[in-house]
Amino acid sequence: MRRPNRGSLLLETVETSPNALRGPGLQADIARTGTWPAATCQQADASRGVLASTQGAGHNREVLTWKRCMSSSRQLVVPLVLTSAFALLSMTSTGAVTPSSDDAAAVERLQLKTNAIELSVTPAFGGRVLSFNLRGQPNVLKLGAAVEQQPAPEVSATAGDIAYFGHDVWVGPQSQWWLHQQLNRERQAAAAVWPPDPYLSLAQTRVSVRRHDVVEFEGVPSPLTGVQLRKQIKRSAARADTVEIGASARNIRAQPIAWDLWFNTRLAATTRVFVPVAAATDIRLQPPREPGTIAPRYQQERGLLALRADARPDGSIQRGKLLLQPSAGWMAGFAGGQVLVIRFAHQPMSAIHPEQGQVELYLDVPPQHPEQGLLEMEVHAPYRQLAPGAQMQAQEQWTLLRYTGPDEEQAQRQFLCSNAKALALVNACGAPSPSPSPPR
Repeated sequence: MRRPNRGSLLLETVETSPNALRGPGLQADIARTGTWPAATCQQADASRGVLASTQGAGHNREVLTWKRCMSSSRQLVVPLVLTSAFALLSMTSTGAVTPSSDDAAAVERLQLKTNAIELSVTPAFGGRVLSFNLRGQPNVLKLGAAVEQQPAPEVSATAGDIAYFGHDVWVGPQSQWWLHQQLNRERQAAAAVWPPDPYLSLAQTRVSVRRHDVVEFEGVPSPLTGVQLRKQIKRSAARADTVEIGASARNIRAQPIAWDLWFNTRLAATTRVFVPVAAATDIRLQPPREPGTIAPRYQQERGLLALRADARPDGSIQRGKLLLQPSAGWMAGFAGGQVLVIRFAHQPMSAIHPEQGQVELYLDVPPQHPEQGLLEMEVHAPYRQLAPGAQMQAQEQWTLLRYTGPDEEQAQRQFLCSNAKALALVNACGAPSPSPSPPR
């Protein structure tokens, strides 16, 4: 494949904002205490296509409710400019930081561009990637209507999750999210596995670096998981169609903590995703337990696992998660005429927390409209113990390729093989599988 011309990377600020959440005193207050709640789907907005959520037993997290709160449109691109200025922040009597009711809020977007790709990120919602696409093509990431409808979430130990989607960073394992804190005793006693830490996924971050080739965000210290995240999005020095997504976590506590860094990238469920997996024994399935749901169907052969949601004539909801031990550090998602290739450092199984997989694929799909469903392409970094003040880092490389072939698994396998050398996609060319599995 011929590489596109690199060109120059442009950085555009689409909405400026006050220096909210930037003071060290404010960060100290957030680290010490907190309480900000938020609903995932407001009844008044149901007709506008907001994603609703319920507690998912099989995946141990929120699942999509396919009612009026589900968007009926496949369009995933939100308007480039979201009006209003950022809400000024105020402190409540409990020490929680809340948006001022006097000001409407908007989502600030920073744009990274080359002559090949466009990417937008926001310091809101924990510092999140909102869009990624080839020039002239649609966004490959799935976005929730909440980006526009709930742009200024309240953040606290009692907050729920809000379906912003895009690309986010959590810490793992999921089973320990609420065990190492005292601000929400109910979630601690229940060993709650949902929602994720609101301070990591909902809070406003500070733009610490903004240049033509890089954007960096500094998150707030979390009193729940005891970490402070920093994120970096920068252009590749080698390819104009590639960006590097990095994150670090620092232990803000006076005692050791143990976590991993967990990258979560959301796409439409009609994306066909491929992961190099050598054997069926490297696949663990977390099936659903709710009535009317079935586990995702996948196929593993010739060293590659393939997964995609399709329409179900029986009316069943496809829902569940695959925990994978990949044979190499990459995965690829075919989304229409674009292919998102995510590359990362391959890890031995011993480096990953036993409750997780280095690669995880989560699928939640309504029966007749798979294009409205959700696919999560997730990567776990090694599970590590951090001394007070210590940090850990992880990184992904995202590459977007143009695809003009048929929407067929074999053609897409061949496409990956044709790009294997240029992108170092180990085992992309049909490595023999010790134990091929039939479609599941």
